[in-house]
Amino acid sequence: MNGKADIALIGLAVMGQNLILNMDEKGFVVCAYNRTVTKVKEFLSNEAKGTKVIGAESLKDMVDKLKTPRKIMLLVKAGTAVDDFIHQLVPLLSAGDVVIDGGNSEYQDTSRRCNELAKLGLLYVGSGVSGGEEGARHGPSLMPGGHEAAWPLIKPIFQAICAKVNGEPCCEWVGDGGAGHFVKMVHNGIEYGDMQLICEAYHIMQSLGLSAPQMAEEFEKWNAAELDSFLIEITRDILNYKDSQGHLLERIRDSAGQKGTGKWTAIAALHYGVPVTLIGEAVYARCLSVLKDERMFASRRLKGPETQATVVNQAQFLDDIKQALYCAKIVSYAQGFMLMREAAKENKWTLNYGGIALMWRGGCIIRSGFLGNIKEAYTRQPTLTNLLLDDFFRCAIEKGQASWRTVVSSAFCWGIPVPALSTALSFYDGYRSAKLPANLLQAQRDYFGAHTYELLGQEGKFVHTNWTGTGGNVSASTYQA
Repeated sequence: MNGKADIALIGLAVMGQNLILNMDEKGFVVCAYNRTVTKVKEFLSNEAKGTKVIGAESLKDMVDKLKTPRKIMLLVKAGTAVDDFIHQLVPLLSAGDVVIDGGNSEYQDTSRRCNELAKLGLLYVGSGVSGGEEGARHGPSLMPGGHEAAWPLIKPIFQAICAKVNGEPCCEWVGDGGAGHFVKMVHNGIEYGDMQLICEAYHIMQSLGLSAPQMAEEFEKWNAAELDSFLIEITRDILNYKDSQGHLLERIRDSAGQKGTGKWTAIAALHYGVPVTLIGEAVYARCLSVLKDERMFASRRLKGPETQATVVNQAQFLDDIKQALYCAKIVSYAQGFMLMREAAKENKWTLNYGGIALMWRGGCIIRSGFLGNIKEAYTRQPTLTNLLLDDFFRCAIEKGQASWRTVVSSAFCWGIPVPALSTALSFYDGYRSAKLPANLLQAQRDYFGAHTYELLGQEGKFVHTNWTGTGGNVSASTYQA
């Protein structure tokens, strides 16, 4: 007998529960299941009380309650838990059924699972889900990829529950295999970068002696201008937050956690040979923050500049910080889109970069008005190789780069670490350079390892020089690592 549920969702942690309630609110019948079955009963008796949500006591019970073709979404811990559930589900499913992984799985795992389930006639989707608890409940950003034949089956549900911007859904098909999870991974990497840039701006303002309310006021102004975004907005709220002991922020230990997606982005950047330097520095900044005890010891032993952070015109310098943050943010997104472009080339994905920017405009953690400018850039030029070359962003950096350089150089002179702001500036200067000192690097490699080099005007011809007169003329193989 054909069941009555439109979709099943496995995993009743906060995200799973809120997605179920979101689907129910949009008119879909959801079957809820959790490995610990008592959680299903508790959910139905509390959060889901009065809804159309139904529960299942086993995977077979869940499968039996689904309309065909069956659609099952997993919201469980990435890794072996996903494989374990798939292994248990496969014998219960029929050809054409859809399995969706909505967790933060590594994109290579998603590609592997797509290939394995395709042999069994099952459709597999790896979907990025962004927005946290609030987004899951009221409209997340969704980034589905995998077997494209699954898209018409899940599209009505996904586009109903996702966030909307100007009536447009923040969800569209991304691409084959692990494309959806790759795009979500890059999203999270950019999130790391955005957060680190904001932290550096906060650190500079704090060093200048601004109080929490003064900083909150500044972030309020920024949020009404170019930096309009969720992360700027919540930074304002955090700075304003007070409890019985005063402003809470200054009592929070300065040791940052991470769940790995930023690190995965940095690893992918190294794998594909793309200089995603800002996200890498954001990851390293979190790693450095964790060395709290070492830093406390070092702070008593290592000396920095004696110059105190001070400026003649505070209002002007605060505007400089805003411009520096905006310019570095442009570089961060440019690097993220460079990485997606290179991965798409290698994996033969057809990614819609303007569509990805639109998916990120609402529901997700990095949502901002800025993403509308990225969408417009790719609408103007779908084959754009780098966001920095778009007229809008090129002009924005031309306008703000003097401020950017002032902020970075001042921070260096004051001994304030600005790894993300500074690496973004170094990337910009490197990218705009017609000539870099890599000619010397190539000569060094050839000198000690006979790795060869190309001469200007003779590209494609690799030659070796016997630099010492004693090394011989045999060269090593030419390769790219």
